[in-house]
Amino acid sequence: MSQTSRGRQNLRQKQEAREHRFLSPYASFADSSRSACSCRFASCPQYFSLTASKAPKRSSSDYQRDRDRILHCKAFRRLKQKTQVFLAPEGDHYRTRLTHTLEVAQNARTIARALYLNEDLTEAIALGHDLGHTPFGHAGERALHKITKEQGGFHHNEQSVRVVEVLEKDGAGLNLTKEVRDGILNHQTNSMPMTLEGKIVRLSDKIAYINSDIDDAIRAGILKEKEIPRKLTGILGNTTNSRLNNLVHDIVNHSEEKGDILMSDMMQNAMYALRQFLFQRVYTNPAAKGEEKKVEHMIGQLYEYFSGHINELPEEFLTLIDRGEAEQRVVCDFIAGMSDRYSVNLYKEIMIPKSWSILSVEHR
Repeated sequence: MSQTSRGRQNLRQKQEAREHRFLSPYASFADSSRSACSCRFASCPQYFSLTASKAPKRSSSDYQRDRDRILHCKAFRRLKQKTQVFLAPEGDHYRTRLTHTLEVAQNARTIARALYLNEDLTEAIALGHDLGHTPFGHAGERALHKITKEQGGFHHNEQSVRVVEVLEKDGAGLNLTKEVRDGILNHQTNSMPMTLEGKIVRLSDKIAYINSDIDDAIRAGILKEKEIPRKLTGILGNTTNSRLNNLVHDIVNHSEEKGDILMSDMMQNAMYALRQFLFQRVYTNPAAKGEEKKVEHMIGQLYEYFSGHINELPEEFLTLIDRGEAEQRVVCDFIAGMSDRYSVNLYKEIMIPKSWSILSVEHR
């Protein structure tokens, strides 16, 4: 082993030892992480590639490695051009799926640090939780779900896991730890992650989008702060900053030394009531969501076209079909990975007649 390799090994071991010295006993520890391979036997064809991540040459912990792989993948970069709530709004200050992801990560890291839990794992889950989101937010998700309902439907959290397991790196996946993949899969309201760090991200996602959606709705002129019910602002706070601060503090105060991530009943009930208020005033508001029918139509048309023209899919998706993936599944993969802008431009290219001209005989 070279001196450089020994130095990197020592650095990783020092970081892992530091976790055991400073983190809560309830934290997830990187040196106990579980790989993507469930069998863990050397006879498994994936064993050597998976356990290579533990090799001495790497200086970062498993969760740091997972975070870096997510941060540098193509699906993460596409989030900057994907809708959060409002479709293609005029203005530079509305959230995108990328800025939402960064806000989730920041809220989650704040809570994890206060509780002495694993910030690296928390950040990795937060950065990866929406990688599988469709263009145009939940409108695109609904469109793909309707199309594939008989085959089990489309769910962005499941697609996020598919991105990191199957689609990235030309079908090789990112080889993330089980803890990260579990947190990504189970960040939805109706499920529960296996780690405390995953539970933090699950709540931080809601905290982030509830407050940022209020901010964007006020900016768009479809909601005023004073219209939020006083019984809710009296508990949560009457500004975005105060609500964020109160919700984060409530989680920390009720989770310390508990071995779980908890909120007070009063704060949790108020948060979900505010979420329901947003469904009534923002998420179903015709002024904000009036274009979504067009999105669903466009997504449906793209799906129908590529289902009938499989050979026009990019090579990386044709390779998935050659490997045995169902054509319908791969068409969904292609569409789900599109940015808003790319899907519109592709739709125009395929569906909208192009202008043309004929040169006169004199000019031929």
